[in-house]
Amino acid sequence: MENPKKVSSHKHIVLTSHPGKSGKKSVSVHWGESDPIKRGPIIGTLANPNQRNAIGTHSGSYAVYRALAIASGALQANHRADLTNTSPVVHIGPYPSWADANKIVSLDPFGAIVGEVFPSFYEEGYDIRPTIAVTKAHINMPELQDSVAKGRLQVDGQIIKNNGNLVVTKVAIDPVWYLPGIAKRLNIEESDLRRILFQQTGGMFPELVTRPDLHVFLPPIGGTTIYLIGDVAAITDPNRLLAVRVHDECNGSDVFGSDICTCRPYLVHGIEVCVQTAQAGGAGVIVYFRKEGRALGEVTKFLVYNARKRQEGGDRADAYFARTECVAGLQDMRFQELMPDVLHWLGITRIDRLVSMSDMKYNAITNSGIEVIQRIPIPDDWIPEDAWVEIAAKQAAGYYTPGEVPTATTLAEIKGRGLGD
Repeated sequence: MENPKKVSSHKHIVLTSHPGKSGKKSVSVHWGESDPIKRGPIIGTLANPNQRNAIGTHSGSYAVYRALAIASGALQANHRADLTNTSPVVHIGPYPSWADANKIVSLDPFGAIVGEVFPSFYEEGYDIRPTIAVTKAHINMPELQDSVAKGRLQVDGQIIKNNGNLVVTKVAIDPVWYLPGIAKRLNIEESDLRRILFQQTGGMFPELVTRPDLHVFLPPIGGTTIYLIGDVAAITDPNRLLAVRVHDECNGSDVFGSDICTCRPYLVHGIEVCVQTAQAGGAGVIVYFRKEGRALGEVTKFLVYNARKRQEGGDRADAYFARTECVAGLQDMRFQELMPDVLHWLGITRIDRLVSMSDMKYNAITNSGIEVIQRIPIPDDWIPEDAWVEIAAKQAAGYYTPGEVPTATTLAEIKGRGLGD
């Protein structure tokens, strides 16, 4: 039997529940300041707890893997990232929304350029890490090849290459929550928000209740990825068209093509509309949130699938949301009120083509001050056969549809009316 690795002889534990008395003094954060120096950097490092001015740690849900790497001896606990040549490949912002504490509360507007705007803090030894990264890449999806073959998309050599690859700018965003702003967005008291966050995470973050001076929280949740198609400058140009698809993760459909929902077809349809808009001189934006199963989680989603299929009468539109409530206690936990922040970070004030039927997304976007000109539903012939119950249920519940709201409930009834043909 192998001996366990000796990680460290230093066994002293420093609690983060109260301010430290030595080392670098933490920097205050003044959320909403347009000057990043006045705003202050977000510091969630554990290497020097006394520098911290945020609750939680960097990397969101991946922080646990970092802990495993340190525990196994594969990573040094005091490692500081070398950010040489990691700066964004495309310049984004700043925009007026970056300095509006009411517009952006769930991400750090300066998260991609910390190396550029906080050099003096780095020189003083503060461990400041980016929470946003911007790069370029190619996307190759068989559905896009099919769109080219059918003439809906054109190979232009710039946006779509001769080999069918789609050129995109990719942005990865880790969540950074400004707790007073989150509370205001949800119309609750900050003290209640902090207390319930503390209780419902099993007391993982004691600073939520012991450090009212810390207003920034790095939650242990998944982040967001943005795919920008076409000229990035067109996103904020009022004379050029903008298409947007806001998509919430569905691993079963998006990656593996499950036919019980419309997620991958709608994602591909959104990409197609974005490409068409970009090729017409505008730009397209795909925002991909890690909110599996309406943020209820994949285990809950699969349990609901079982319940829907096994209930009396089979899968029915009129029981679609009820079965979710029976298992999860509510229909949805995505809280779309926070979703528009990423759109404001991109400087978006108008969306010409919103590729979405969701009333929750539409209401959140327009209530945040962004104008929507046109809403684009998924075409009927893109909907998998087994997903028609979902579509009927959502349209009956208020999802946008340019035609008649379906009254059929079961797949057989839907097909009988011709809606699924």
